[in-house]
Amino acid sequence: MSSGYKTEIKDINIISGNIVAPEGFFATGSHIGIKRKRKDLTLIKSEVSATAAGVFTQNTIQAPPVLWNKSHINNKIRGIVINSGIANSCTGKTGVKNAELMAEIYAECINADKHEILVSSTGVIGVQLPMEILSQGIKNTFQQLDRSEKSAQKAAKGILTTDTFIKEIAVELEIGGKTVKIGAIAKGSGMIHPNMATMLAFVTTDADIEQNLLQKALKETVDDSYNMISVDGDTSTNDMVIVLANGMAGNPAINTENEDYQKFRKALEYVNMYMAKQIIHDGEGVTKFLEVEVRGAATKDDAKKIAKSIINSNLFKTAMFGADANWGRIVCAAGYSGVKFDFTKSCVEFYNEIGRIKVLTEGEPVLFNEAEALKVLKEREIKVLLKLQEGDASATAWGCDLSYDYVKINGEYRT
Repeated sequence: MSSGYKTEIKDINIISGNIVAPEGFFATGSHIGIKRKRKDLTLIKSEVSATAAGVFTQNTIQAPPVLWNKSHINNKIRGIVINSGIANSCTGKTGVKNAELMAEIYAECINADKHEILVSSTGVIGVQLPMEILSQGIKNTFQQLDRSEKSAQKAAKGILTTDTFIKEIAVELEIGGKTVKIGAIAKGSGMIHPNMATMLAFVTTDADIEQNLLQKALKETVDDSYNMISVDGDTSTNDMVIVLANGMAGNPAINTENEDYQKFRKALEYVNMYMAKQIIHDGEGVTKFLEVEVRGAATKDDAKKIAKSIINSNLFKTAMFGADANWGRIVCAAGYSGVKFDFTKSCVEFYNEIGRIKVLTEGEPVLFNEAEALKVLKEREIKVLLKLQEGDASATAWGCDLSYDYVKINGEYRT
């Protein structure tokens, strides 16, 4: 599966192992009976206490696991327990208690305190967790924790819902003469919208980095990766990106925004960008991977707003599904983004490896070859460039088309 993102970058090497690649991390996943067949539980453990950082859903309705994690993210963390199939969202006081109980059960298994455990759930909203099944499942599964690649892939499978493939990556780089590794797994297929949605991402690193800088690096890189993707415009109650850093690489502690920090941030950005694009490639019913770049905006915030508005337009998405070079839907979405710009100076192009089609120049329609445009738009990966003349800022958003299968998948989600 193409990542939609370059797989080589200076000073960063891709390695195997996803979340167990960094020193001191263990993981596994299993089927415990929440779902009918597929794996539905994932466990992650750090050998030593880890510094944590997190970014959470912007939905005002937040599931108990999100609330638990937000109140514990500044603690030293030993592990994460994740179930799939049931979201434990909109479940009242019972759901709050069950989130805490998940942490407590897993903590007992690995000789930790419940306040050192983060929790996550994904799946159907409004259903209580089957705590007897979950409790026994955690107790049975934790015994399988190890550092093998096979176990890491089990962990990657345990967080999936409607996903069709696992999303994983691990990289290494040198900081202060020491090899530092970053690994990640993620899930997400539908209910994906800029500002995160029903997507979960868990990142581990053996870097030694202060909590405030880890949080800063995560927030900034999420803003340019997960927060710039869209499948369908829905924002979930459960989404989160969590990073654990246990310091076992032995690098000089990163406690200022120095060169070591910039190296780490660059690698984290690479990981988050790669994973965000994997989620788009696995969008429910997806047939096209779309990239919208806005150049020449007055500010980066303006560029982001316009790019998000276009990538989230259902009319644009359906046009791309039909391989229709209907550029009017692009400029329309740009126009209702809330950003003021001079349309008479704007240009639009579609392009990919097959060719480049200019459809608007200086606000004027361009006569183009429909047959050539069809060839470009029938490809799986399509890029759109909107050029403005308001300034030097730019931003890019990623998304997918809306197909017949998307409606079918979500129409039958609970059944």
